[in-house]
Amino acid sequence: MKRLITVFVIFLAACQSRQISGSAERVVSDTARNASCTYLTRDAAGRPVLSWVEQRAGEETGMLYYAVSPDNGETFPPGKPVPTAQGILPHGENMPKMIFRPNGEVIAMYGTQSNDPRNKYAGKVFYTLSADGGATWQPAVPLVTDTAGYDQRYFDMAVLPSGEAVTIWLDNRKPHKQEGSTLYIATTGATPGFHRERPIVQTVCQCCRTALYVDAQGGLHAAFRDIIQDTIRDMVHIFSKDGGETFTQPVRISADNWAINGCPHTGPAMVRNANGLHFAWFTMGGGQGVFYCQSPDNGITYTRRESISALPTAKHPQLAVLGKGDLALVWDEAADTSGNRIGILHKSADGQTLEREFLTPEKEFAGFPVVERVGEGVLVAYKKRRNGKEGIYVRSLKL
Repeated sequence: MKRLITVFVIFLAACQSRQISGSAERVVSDTARNASCTYLTRDAAGRPVLSWVEQRAGEETGMLYYAVSPDNGETFPPGKPVPTAQGILPHGENMPKMIFRPNGEVIAMYGTQSNDPRNKYAGKVFYTLSADGGATWQPAVPLVTDTAGYDQRYFDMAVLPSGEAVTIWLDNRKPHKQEGSTLYIATTGATPGFHRERPIVQTVCQCCRTALYVDAQGGLHAAFRDIIQDTIRDMVHIFSKDGGETFTQPVRISADNWAINGCPHTGPAMVRNANGLHFAWFTMGGGQGVFYCQSPDNGITYTRRESISALPTAKHPQLAVLGKGDLALVWDEAADTSGNRIGILHKSADGQTLEREFLTPEKEFAGFPVVERVGEGVLVAYKKRRNGKEGIYVRSLKL
């Protein structure tokens, strides 16, 4: 009888395990060049948009390219350059981003080297505008013109319910000598470009990607790695119900207590569905790797964190909400010293794990995945090395 029960349990578990299916991976970047910094978004008509940076042989910087899918991610045409987005310093956590406003304006934002003697690692953020849906582009302008601002990095952008655009970024300007950067915010308005830049949080970790998210109710959420009590670098969440005019105080999504005086270079991911907010992040506090938690009450309380991979090398998580409220979580990890692979986790709307799979072999080098919902499935794009070149690859998956 005991053996029969064991066999039945194994059979039941096998029946409940579902295989993630989808298209074979396909390359979208120019295979004669190195490409990196992939990003997924949607245009004003709801079509998937994939962007990346391409570098010519021997060049350390690159140009921004993008492609709009005409068939919900099944295919992508050859990439179109954004000719005014050049001199981009490729960085998988500081990748260029694009947003498409309802009025037809497109904004492309990217990072460059600052070459400032006050900080040899400093960066500078630029953006370029297209008033006609990407047909023509205006000259790029710096996000910050204040001469005291010599280091801006790790930005994010979103479109508010009003149709205006909002951006946050890490900035060197601060009224104290404590470690860390200041989190700034700016919005578009009556005249083209971003205006009304202002600080919203001090002592933020200066080397991790920030996350900005507008929920279905119009609430504006930001997540980032904070510096707490001078030494702890944990992820926090803030919320604005007035379009970024005011924010709640930062609340830790998990008390990891990661004490480090260094640069993790891996930021948070955040989405919201009917069950609440969902987060994914990397830490080395109380365990190492990528973790997941949720908040049912808009960032007041949080569930206990859950490890999403058995390997401590898991990093660079990204999240997407599917059509029925389910979640897709992607990340990269090194299974051994010979490669780096992409993983995907399918969760129910309440955060229960349904499927887990690896999209690339562990012996290949793939990293920095991004994910976007298409229909009842997702698009996953990532950087991968093949034949001595790094390119941008994409897969359509049914979950």
